[in-house]
Amino acid sequence: MPKKANKTASKTTSKAAARTPVKAATKRPETAFDGTTAERIATALESIAILLAAASPELEPELGEPFADADAFVWHPDGRLTPVPRVSRVEIGLLKGVDRMRDILMENTERFANGFPANNALLWGARGMGKSSLVKAAHASLNLDRKPADRLKLIEIHREDIESLPGLMELLRSSSFRFIVFCDDLSFDGNDASYKSLKAVLEGGIEGRPDNVILYATSNRRHLLAREMIENERSTAINPGEAVEEKVSLSDRFGLWLGFHRCSQDEYLAMVKGYCDHFGIKIADDELEREALEWSTTRGSRSGRVAWQFTQELAGRLGVRLSVK
Repeated sequence: MPKKANKTASKTTSKAAARTPVKAATKRPETAFDGTTAERIATALESIAILLAAASPELEPELGEPFADADAFVWHPDGRLTPVPRVSRVEIGLLKGVDRMRDILMENTERFANGFPANNALLWGARGMGKSSLVKAAHASLNLDRKPADRLKLIEIHREDIESLPGLMELLRSSSFRFIVFCDDLSFDGNDASYKSLKAVLEGGIEGRPDNVILYATSNRRHLLAREMIENERSTAINPGEAVEEKVSLSDRFGLWLGFHRCSQDEYLAMVKGYCDHFGIKIADDELEREALEWSTTRGSRSGRVAWQFTQELAGRLGVRLSVK
């Protein structure tokens, strides 16, 4: 066919298409909303609600209820408190060579448990001398004769989670229980500035420490900071006095300082004998002293921890089970 004829046919077709009206979109017929339809919708909504309720997590219990399940908890920075059914501890009567510190801490803790003012406590000094053991033993000793509603709660926070301490304080503030927040082996190194969160909680913050919370910490350092940190501040700061004051002010916010020092040979042997008597380990006194001193010499120190390690060695060798009462 010639090209001209094709063009004429194409134009004719286009004009015909233009004259053809576009059909409107087909609409669904309106459905009558009768009683049967309403009942089906209501039934479907009820089924959906039941399924959603079953799939959703249970709501958290009220704030005061979880603390009734245990006397000790471990704090996690994501806001969880894990109950500890059985605390790893020793009887307070087995702690030898720390009588003065024990009496002071017990008096402070008892005042707090009874609702009277008490100080935050820093237990510092030689390693292995029962600092953390004394905190746990004091907590357990005070709870022996208390009613469940009056029992003191122990919450351990790890050193690396100190920055989440304000969140823990907010959680405990409205509870009816009283709490010891305990941080073992607390110290700061290098450019670590997380100690500032602890300073604000201890004293100086707008909200302050809740009345039902007291903080106990243990450390090998009296000022919680490495000695070279303080010395470096003296040598590099324009005003060394101000820099050092800012670093040392952390330990000053603990109202109670308890120093633990290396024990003597007699105190070390008293610890060993106390453990042996408590757990029923039978051995001649002269042989016990000889082996205990030899053990401490190989360890290079005398402390409560070394005495306990020797007791475990001796009990295992003699076939005696060590069961904490």
